[in-house]
Amino acid sequence: MKTDDLIGLLAADAAPVPRHAGERRFALALAAGALLALAWVATAYGLRADLPRIVFMPVFWEKVAMPLAVAVSAVVVLFRLAHPGMRLHGGRLGAWLPVVPVLLLWIWAAAVLATAAPDARADLLLGSTWRVCVFNVVATALPVGAGLFWALRGLAPTRPMLAGAMAGWLAGAVGASVYSLHCPEMDAPFLAVWYVLGMAMSAGIGAWAGRRWLRW
Repeated sequence: MKTDDLIGLLAADAAPVPRHAGERRFALALAAGALLALAWVATAYGLRADLPRIVFMPVFWEKVAMPLAVAVSAVVVLFRLAHPGMRLHGGRLGAWLPVVPVLLLWIWAAAVLATAAPDARADLLLGSTWRVCVFNVVATALPVGAGLFWALRGLAPTRPMLAGAMAGWLAGAVGASVYSLHCPEMDAPFLAVWYVLGMAMSAGIGAWAGRRWLRW
């Protein structure tokens, strides 16, 4: 078969893509993944007993500010990575935008540690759940990551490893946000280490999976 004949055959059944199909696909993936993550946290770990009270306190929103900010910026970058021809805002530097909230958290955590009493610094870093935090964040992120990969496979990312890493980073941020509904830790140094490690591990899993499953 000649190339022109093959192109004509492939184009014969082509239909216009509905407007905002990509946006709807991402919204569905995120909504379903977040709901499954919430169900996992509520079932496997349980929600904080003081959650109805603490959600009205500034300290809770300071805690979730980093993962929420990462999620908002990462979904913008990931959406553009999923569409060939869409350039990232700010070029290559735009891909690093979802890391900025982490850098700000690290500055805050360093300031907290610098002003803390020396014998209190270990508790600020380790809390009481450091042994399980990273695993719990990754586990909570898995349904979100699965949903995002479903969305990406219906689109056309041209850089599968980068798109997979960004999907994992986004999933990790959503997972950390949802896991915070259980997690008793509130100190910035703890979040700067263990939450970020959980998100980074999710990004690493996403990069590996993207290279494997997001190729055309």
